[in-house]
Amino acid sequence: QVQLVESGGGLVQAGGSLRLSCARSGSTFNRYHVGWFRRATGKEREFVAVISRIGVTYYADSVKGRFAISRDNANNTVYLQMNSLKPEDTAVYYCAANGRGAVRPSTGASDYDYWGQGTQVTVSS
Repeated sequence: QVQLVESGGGLVQAGGSLRLSCARSGSTFNRYHVGWFRRATGKEREFVAVISRIGVTYYADSVKGRFAISRDNANNTVYLQMNSLKPEDTAVYYCAANGRGAVRPSTGASDYDYWGQGTQVTVSS
């Protein structure tokens, strides 16, 4: 069983930064693609960023150039550095792990088998 725990959310003014962490309990985090998704109130869950097993990254167009995903396999942690935050970034952010065999990580939430509980990010204008 893969357990994921997010942290680092909070309240920040527009233009500010936050760094989210996703910590995995257990072994061999590097076997998984790890993604970040978010759900704003009244909206569907959407893809934010993903990092593959070997460190290749993909981003949603809405966050490209502002967010950066990275992983520290030795410490079983994936990070999402969020800069130049906008009010429209306000959402609950979830990390998720995908241990399936595809080389290229999916951006679809349904392909992720393990999810954290989420952390709230609120950006004030």
